[in-house]
Amino acid sequence: MIALNDLSGGEFYLNDDLIFKVEALADTVITMTDGKTLRVRQSPQEILERIVGFKQKIYTGNLEAHR
Repeated sequence: MIALNDLSGGEFYLNDDLIFKVEALADTVITMTDGKTLRVRQSPQEILERIVGFKQKIYTGNLEAHR
């Protein structure tokens, strides 16, 4: 799971395996596999970097929280 911030600044964790697509519109919009959408402060590039970092930690066996 990756840590993200909603538009009001609140932090939440998102299961990155359930992301269908990430779009850079006026805000960054994440569409989930169930069709629900989330608007976050992070850019699509930041989200991608967090996902890659989290997956690397899984494969190396270091599963501390990733931010």
